[in-house]
Amino acid sequence: MAYEAVLFDLDGVLVDSLGVIERILRDWAVAHGVDGDRAVALSYGRRDIDLIRILTPHLDAEAETAEIVAREERETTGLRALPGADVLLASLHPEAWAVVTSGTRAVATARLAAVSLPTPKVLVAAEDVPAGKPDPAGYLRAARLLGRSPARCLVVEDAIAGAEAARAAGMDCLGIGPAFGDRPDLVVAQVPSLAQVRAITTAEGISVITHRGAGRTGA
Repeated sequence: MAYEAVLFDLDGVLVDSLGVIERILRDWAVAHGVDGDRAVALSYGRRDIDLIRILTPHLDAEAETAEIVAREERETTGLRALPGADVLLASLHPEAWAVVTSGTRAVATARLAAVSLPTPKVLVAAEDVPAGKPDPAGYLRAARLLGRSPARCLVVEDAIAGAEAARAAGMDCLGIGPAFGDRPDLVVAQVPSLAQVRAITTAEGISVITHRGAGRTGA
């Protein structure tokens, strides 16, 4: 099949923000007596508010999230575009891709701007959905806003929770990075980065091709 749209996760797929995220989360964890390693491990693919509800259900999740988000908006030092992100996005029509992130809209746009990647016409952020990944709401909303059938959308994710969200939305998922070693069933292919991915658009749709022995998605 050929896809109608490609839906990208942000952190770990388009933008290398791991260092910034870990630094902020560990500082927050220390301040509240939470194990920093556990906080980081549980953060992948999750909204800040959902993470806080898991780790510290006794705290005001909205107030704690606001504190973390305010710092995430300010801190952009150390961010970089991940290999291949700029080339792949430039090869796609603006109406054929979106970003679906567990972060807030303000954080997402700040990070994209900091690494000189374009802000998509459709960006679904934490505040746009009632539940974060692995709930499919974000990916389903992006497909709807693009006017595309969920079954004809390809999700690009680096986290298990995001791939589970894609599956729940009825979408194929391309895995980026090592997270899917124990869950190959969640992805149609897996590559180290977007540098191993290219997209070709024809009248039939978007073919997304991977290399380095990772297989091939699309048509």
